[in-house]
Parts: sequence; C-alpha cells; structure tokens
Amino acid sequence: MPDGHPVTRPVTIGIVAGEASGDALAATLIRAVRARMPQLRFAGIAGPKMMAAGCEAWYPLEALAVRGFAEVIGHLPELLRIRGALARRLVGERVPVFVGVDAPDFNLGLERRLKRGGVRTIHFVSPSVWAWRPERVAKIGRSVDRMLALFPFEPPVYEAAGVPVTFVGHPLAQAAARHGSRRELRGTLKLGAAEPVFALLPGSRASELDMHGDLVLQTAAAIHEAKPDARFLVPLATRPTRDRFEAALYRLGLEQLPLTLLYGHAGDALRAADVALVASGTATLEAALARCPHVIFYKVSPLTYRIVRRKLLLPWVGLPNVLARRFVVPELLQDDATVDNLARSALNLYDDIVTRRRLEALFAGFAEALTADTGGLAADAVAAELRAAGVAC
Repeated sequence: MPDGHPVTRPVTIGIVAGEASGDALAATLIRAVRARMPQLRFAGIAGPKMMAAGCEAWYPLEALAVRGFAEVIGHLPELLRIRGALARRLVGERVPVFVGVDAPDFNLGLERRLKRGGVRTIHFVSPSVWAWRPERVAKIGRSVDRMLALFPFEPPVYEAAGVPVTFVGHPLAQAAARHGSRRELRGTLKLGAAEPVFALLPGSRASELDMHGDLVLQTAAAIHEAKPDARFLVPLATRPTRDRFEAALYRLGLEQLPLTLLYGHAGDALRAADVALVASGTATLEAALARCPHVIFYKVSPLTYRIVRRKLLLPWVGLPNVLARRFVVPELLQDDATVDNLARSALNLYDDIVTRRRLEALFAGFAEALTADTGGLAADAVAAELRAAGVAC
C-alpha cells in the first residue's frame, strides 16, 4: 500500500439476466443504482445493455437462453455447472446482495443457495404464479428477501404469502411516452406513410428462432402474396438470432421479401407497424405499450406444451389479455400456429380499422397503469437490502 492507507475493495452486487427483456430491465436497475452509489460494482451473467450500464459479464446472457422443459434437459448439465460456479464466485466475492432478473428456473435455485449463505436476495420480475404453478409462491419465499413486481395485480399474491414485495412498474411504459409518432418512425425507416407495414417478432432466444423462423417467414410470404405492397420489419435481439433468421430466409428462398432487419429496436418496429405478429412473452407487452395491434403466437416441443397446458390457471397466455382479463388479442398457440392461421389473422386485423383503433385506445390505458419510476423504486429496494446486509449506503 504505497500511501500507507488500506485498499478498500468495491462492494459487488451479483446480478443475473437470461434473455433480452431481462437484459433491458437489469440495465434500468444498474443505471439507477449506480447514479446514487457509483462506487458499487455489478457482476454476473449479463447482456449488452447491462454491460453498457457498467456490469461485468462473467458469463454471457446467451448461456441461459434456453426455453421450455424438454428443451432444457439437454442443456441441464451445463446450466448446473454454470450455476454452481457462479454461486461459488459470488460467495468468494462476498457479495452482500444478489439480484436475479427473471430466468426463475435458474435464478430461484441460485437465490435459495445464496440466501442460505447470508446473501440478501432480490428477484426482479415475478414468475407467472397467477397464471400457472401457484405452488411456487412458498418456494419463492424461501429464495428471496424481496420481490420486485412489474404488474399491479402481483403484490397481493405475495403479501398473502408473507413475501416482501415492491411494485416497480414497467420501464417499457415510461419509454412508450418518449418515442416519436408512427409517421416520424416510418420516415426514419424509409417507409411510406400509407404502406401496409407488419412487424415480425419471432422471439429473442436462438431456440425460439429455431422453432419460429420458418413459420414467420412463410407467413410473411403469404401476407405479401395477398398484399404485394406490404413491408415487413424484423427486430432481432442478438447476432445469433439474426444469423438464424437470415439462414432460414435463404434456405426458404425468400430473400426477395421486402424485409428490413433491425438489430434491436423492437419498440421502433412496433410503433411504425400497422399490425404485428409477436411470439408470446415480454414482447407482447412491448407491442401493447407501443399501441400496436398484434397477433400472439408460440410453439414449443409437444412434451413441454403438454406439461404447461395441464398447469395453466388462466385461459390466456399473452400479457395484453392477462392485463385486460379477457381476449383482446388473438392467441395462436402450438398446433394453431400455422402459416394460414397467422396470415389470415394478421390480414383480418389490418383490414379491420375499427378494431385496431379500439385496441390502440385500450393499450394506452395499459401504459398509464404500468407507469412508475421503475429505476428509482428498484434502486430503493437495493439500497434497503444493502443496509439490511450491513453495508452503508
């Protein structure tokens, strides 16, 4: 120690996200916390937005980008190896607080292990306990010291089980109010004001592209055949997903389709489009908050579908329908997710201007209900858990 003073190690907050939506949420939290406490260091499993916000990536986000029950089996040994190594490193770094962002199958087990070791644990994004597997609430309570909930109907579920919970809203709701109009975005994307524009969101994981890539492209071809002036916007979250999509495009011989591939910028694509086809997940909420009428679809392995279907508590899976408590957006899942069904549903929605305007008005109400200072509330929770861990902040 050259100057005679002890070297103080920076306090490290452990954090893990497992897909593009979690990367964005985690980045919101990291920026808000570091704005107040710039001395803190974040490290764990991170995507590009987290790294841009100042997080050190011990493993890339793609390491966890696996979906479904049956699909995980082949990756399970590697996932368990990563989780064990990560737990040991976090303990070795003496992290006082860990934040698991979504990815519940990976993060809740890691959180339980860390909590038993004295680490304060936060889980950011409630698993869909209100939709399926409600028995998870008690297990979640054994894993987390605090849940950060995105939706206003979630806190009562945890409060009833004695699990500390904070409603933080959804940052997408705040972002929705800050972007330009459809006309402005179309100008930026070099699209005509009167052209039929369809956004295609096949998923953010490579495994989703493997399942949905051909389906989405063949659906676009069917729409283009019916509407030759149609244009298509395809936002893809990562280089692996873009590579898979382009490989499918050339394999199917559809490279002449009028597609614009975007690296990210899903919100811009949705705000510019008249209608979207959206794989079930956070992107459906993004579509609603962009006030874009859309059709929800999804496919998984037959085994995964059978397992999930038996456990569903609600008749809907899409977040816009969950928020509305009724079917307002078509859901075409598994065997119903065919090229003919998707193309017909998208074209019907495009042609029905009255329904589109009603959906846009409904979606505007969603944004109001979900708007909160997400970053600030999440930073408050992190600061509280740091104090509970004995760290001055």
